[in-house]
Amino acid sequence: MKKVEDYMTSIPDFPKEGIIFRDVTSVLESAEGLHLAIDELNKLLEGVDYDLIAGAESRGFIFGAPLAYMNNKGFIPVRKKGKLPRETVEMSYDLEYGSATIEIHKDSIKPGDKVVLVDDLIATGGTIQAAAKLVEQLGGEVVKMIFLIELVDLKGREVLKGYEVESVIQYEGE
Repeated sequence: MKKVEDYMTSIPDFPKEGIIFRDVTSVLESAEGLHLAIDELNKLLEGVDYDLIAGAESRGFIFGAPLAYMNNKGFIPVRKKGKLPRETVEMSYDLEYGSATIEIHKDSIKPGDKVVLVDDLIATGGTIQAAAKLVEQLGGEVVKMIFLIELVDLKGREVLKGYEVESVIQYEGE
């Protein structure tokens, strides 16, 4: 029986020499690969008490929305600044080369809501940490963070200490 990682394409020396790029689009292009990815992420939610799933733009949408649908939960998009039409709260965070700002609708999370955060990849943890701060700013509680892929050597889990973090596939190296 195939596993999700069997559908993952690794591209050496991209975007620069010495880096192995883990291309999730090869998982998405295969009906079986996508099905396995969603099922494996869903297993990470077994026994978790939560109200909402929030996914980081854009691949967090791809994985988070079907999980919300399967589990009869609402889905909250965490978007890049300027993409949401209603009143928002925003959080800026540092990237390897610069910074970024994400936001969510101010009324999408109510005090006491239990939220699972979903993204395709955890590397340094900055994006999902900013998303967690937004959830908490609105009075929500982040009960779990789940990822399809984890780049272990980039130590994203250290940035997310205090949160329950799980991933389906772990890769060593950058």
